[in-house]
Amino acid sequence: MRYVLASYVYTKEFNQPQAWLKRINMYTGILDALAKSNEVISIEQINYEGELTQNGVNYHFRRYPKAALKYFPWALHLYIKSLKPDVVIVHGLHFPLQVIQLRLMLGRKVKVIVQNHAEKPFTGLKKLLQRAADRLVNANLFASHDMGMEWIAAGNLKSPGKIHEVMEVSSVFYPISRLEANSQTGAQGNPVFLWVGRLNENKDPLNVVKASLKFAESSPGAKLFMIYHTEELLPKINELLNSSPHKEAIELIGEVPHADLLYWYNSADFILSGSHYEGSGTAICEAMSCGCVPLVTDILSFRMITNNGECGVLYEPGNEAALLDALLQTTQMNVAEKRRLCIEYYKQNLSFEAIAERVESIVQSL
Repeated sequence: MRYVLASYVYTKEFNQPQAWLKRINMYTGILDALAKSNEVISIEQINYEGELTQNGVNYHFRRYPKAALKYFPWALHLYIKSLKPDVVIVHGLHFPLQVIQLRLMLGRKVKVIVQNHAEKPFTGLKKLLQRAADRLVNANLFASHDMGMEWIAAGNLKSPGKIHEVMEVSSVFYPISRLEANSQTGAQGNPVFLWVGRLNENKDPLNVVKASLKFAESSPGAKLFMIYHTEELLPKINELLNSSPHKEAIELIGEVPHADLLYWYNSADFILSGSHYEGSGTAICEAMSCGCVPLVTDILSFRMITNNGECGVLYEPGNEAALLDALLQTTQMNVAEKRRLCIEYYKQNLSFEAIAERVESIVQSL
């Protein structure tokens, strides 16, 4: 079967195909797995034109005017049609006008699937366009089935039968020995907690810091390491640390190269999140692939990624007492068993191979 994947986004900052594919490697692994039993063509739009084959996947690099992609992407649609696809997967639910035109160009025989990437439902005229586009697609993919049902409840999508649960990205990381990992990170603690994410209000690092400082009162050996690449709330975090007698329990690492996260995930016992909303949860997925046990907020995407908390602990977003309780639970937890569950669930549901298998199953059911 011939799969063609495309989007309506042009990323002009990249002009080297290999650099771009490295940038999106948490996604390309899905295509690698899909290409083992299918022909896979991915149309990538960066500041480069040409073709490249990697791990059995054919990458077609094209440049289309941004204005054309926004309203009338005829050239892109003609190109997709020329590839004679059996299945077209479109990235993003925020392009209903384009999807309507794509269906008109391709006819009814080609299966058209749209994948959500954390977008929220439109309102007004754009909501009507999303409803119209939904009538013309075969399936909508969401990281959590419940997230898709929110779109149904909002009236932007109509058919629950078109909602399918598929993780949007996976992890390029894997378990290594704690000794090897620590030789790179120097992370010491009993236990070691890890935070990976922006320091913004949605990620809610303040709640994580407050609860962790309180936890340190009864667990002085515990240590939280925080990795981040934006610093919106860093001044407030520093205020909390400087006013606490337990500030040594938290170490602010800052930004690290993505590849170095292999060592950080394998140096930690637990991964923490305070997010109020996530489209999927890339950092949590990466951490679980290395055996980190997730202590994360009880939001739709995290329910899916933790198997409804079986792989870790879910707590109410923004609730300091609830997070403190989750941290206290770790003192009585069989961490080795939870680690085993994390890796097993990751392999069966969140890995590149599992995602590709799920996509194939959905396509065969249409």
